[in-house]
Amino acid sequence: MSVPAAFPHPFRAYTPAAYTFELPQGHRFPAYKYAGVAGRLAGLLPVLDTPALRWADAARVHDPVWLRRWRRGEVTAAEQRAFGLPWSPGVVERARRAAGGSLAALHDALAQGWGANLAGGTHHAFRDRAEGFCLVNDAAILTRLALDDSLARRVAVLDLDVHQGNGTAALLAGETRALTVSVHGERNYPFRKEMSSLDLGLPDGVTDGEYLRVLREQALPALDAFRPDLLLYLAGADVLAGDRFGRFVLTLEGVRERNREVLAWAREAGVPTVTMMAGGYNRDHALTVEAHASVVLDGLEVFT
Repeated sequence: MSVPAAFPHPFRAYTPAAYTFELPQGHRFPAYKYAGVAGRLAGLLPVLDTPALRWADAARVHDPVWLRRWRRGEVTAAEQRAFGLPWSPGVVERARRAAGGSLAALHDALAQGWGANLAGGTHHAFRDRAEGFCLVNDAAILTRLALDDSLARRVAVLDLDVHQGNGTAALLAGETRALTVSVHGERNYPFRKEMSSLDLGLPDGVTDGEYLRVLREQALPALDAFRPDLLLYLAGADVLAGDRFGRFVLTLEGVRERNREVLAWAREAGVPTVTMMAGGYNRDHALTVEAHASVVLDGLEVFT
């Protein structure tokens, strides 16, 4: 697909904003932010509808029988509570589309160095369990697909959501060609942590300076040592002060400095990079949108 001549760069982004579903009044899921981010970036790069992930690709890391039950709606009330969303065909299709955007962004990254999904980062999904608004684990799917299809030899997942990427850690455990790095709130959800390759659990109240120091002194050196040839970057916005489910107090400028340092590392190392939104639930909806959009704004700055 060609990029309009009006854009002085080859990059584009994918959004599932067109794939909506009904929610109970006052539900915590931040549906507003997907259309908000797509609108914020309109005119800066092409923003395309996400393609649907093939169920066969989801089955690279998830139990096929479990996937089939979700497709048919054969799920229990307890499973829906753990997922955090009521089952509907729209919910399942939207999850499939969100993950499909990450896969499309992967192919862009391999072709031009960087690809962006305006959703995804669904790192709480396990092989046969949905948690925390996460049904299929796009980071694990992309890792498995890239390794199995010889698109990459070594894949790093840098998870900078405020919550540990427990599903990703479990799904990629024992895979020596994958590095999972999670910088998260030690006392925050999930309260039972899995074991990533490197877990950097931080206390409540972490500020810009403390967070960036951990990034520079521990997370990025781990990437240097591993030497990946593909990076999956979960750029969570729930590290911001005022997030309903986060306990850190980063500023928007701190989040942008984080993004720029990660993306500059990737550019200088020559590592193709996929960015995914992950979590963001700020009481200030406009701040959530701006923080999520910022990783694409920073990507355009760094990679062009």
